[in-house]
Amino acid sequence: MRLLALETSTDTLSVALGSGAPDGLVWQHSGPGGAMASTTLLPLVKQALDATGWSLASLDAVVFGRGPGSFTGLRTACAVAQGLAYGAQGTERPAGLPVLPVDTLLALAEEARWTREQQGHPAPGAISALLDARMGELYVATYTCTPSGLAPLAPPRLCAPADVQAHLHTQWQQHLPAGGEVLLTGNVFDTCASGLAGVPGTRQPALPGAAALLRLAPALLAQGAAVAARDAMPLYVRDKVAQTTDERERLRVNAAATP
Repeated sequence: MRLLALETSTDTLSVALGSGAPDGLVWQHSGPGGAMASTTLLPLVKQALDATGWSLASLDAVVFGRGPGSFTGLRTACAVAQGLAYGAQGTERPAGLPVLPVDTLLALAEEARWTREQQGHPAPGAISALLDARMGELYVATYTCTPSGLAPLAPPRLCAPADVQAHLHTQWQQHLPAGGEVLLTGNVFDTCASGLAGVPGTRQPALPGAAALLRLAPALLAQGAAVAARDAMPLYVRDKVAQTTDERERLRVNAAATP
């Protein structure tokens, strides 16, 4: 399986190519994201394909972090994924490539799980992923660690730091056995230190990355989570002003023109 993954939901952008197997990473790069993602993502995709000798048509799917996260980053990743999928259209792929949208907080939890595994630590009972949502708020989601992978307890939600402890405690109490270890992961431990001071659990700073998207992709593809390019959408969680039609179309056209 050949997969391309794009993650632009935070101020760090990452791109990866691989099979999705634990040892299947072929190429990856990370660098500044945020507002820069709209100008740097496509050149990085071209660099990745050139470095590996892969073509768009040889890919099995394009995977992207759909959010929640930076609105600009999410719009960019979605539009580029759509454009690349359309760009692979041909006689063998009349519909182009499948697109696999993956929750950013799931990718964040996977990054933390993978890091602990590589360090030789056992999997915790649950991982609560916390991502800076700006404006004094957090995106939050909790996943239980099962033999078949990470299982969400509820959809991602927006929380004020003062409400996080009660929200997490309720989920842990309802779904975790007494004494089960909880791992907190994300990029909020400095910016929201006071609001999280009373929240128990091991803390592990991390960001969602394209390599984590690759590891999650095979199981999600097997579950039928891929969509046609036209149906791929970001997950904002917070209400937002929609991206203009011109902005989305420009990114799609540029991506479709990538060799």
